[in-house]
This record gives sequence, C-alpha cells and structure tokens, in this order.
Amino acid sequence: MKFQTELLESARLLFEQELNAFKADRTYRSVIRRIDKKGYVILDRAGNERIVTCCIPNVSLRVGQGVFVKEPMGDLRLIHICGIPDL
Repeated sequence: MKFQTELLESARLLFEQELNAFKADRTYRSVIRRIDKKGYVILDRAGNERIVTCCIPNVSLRVGQGVFVKEPMGDLRLIHICGIPDL
C-alpha cells in the first residue's frame, strides 16, 4: 500500500512541475482603473496594476469599463487589451 501512495505522490509532483512550466496565452477579464499617458492601467491576474496598450483599432475606453486582457505565452511584458465583453 505504501508503494502505491509513493507512486501517486511522485506522479502528482511531476504533474505540478510540468503545469508550472507550461507556457500558453492567458486571456482573462479585468477593469480599467485609470488612464495614463502611456496607456490604460488595469489589474493583472495577481492583482497588481499594469500599464497596458489596447490593440483594438478606433476604440476609446473609459475608467471602470470591463475588458479582456491577454498575456501572450504568460509574458507580462507583452500584456495588452484584446477585447471588450458584450453586455
């Protein structure tokens, strides 16, 4: 019985390591906190404020508006606004 428990535990640890190293686009909802001269200030997944740009042409966003934010390959340096949810 102990062998089975150890085998399951090592499989769980291996799975967690692979999951943490997995790089993929992440898209989630956020809210525009304020507008800065460099771009829009939003909250990222961790709750930190980030200044981002909007890749939607000819759209003006306002404070308090909900947006979709994309992190390409999990890289916070490339984070941008990619959409506006339908209401």
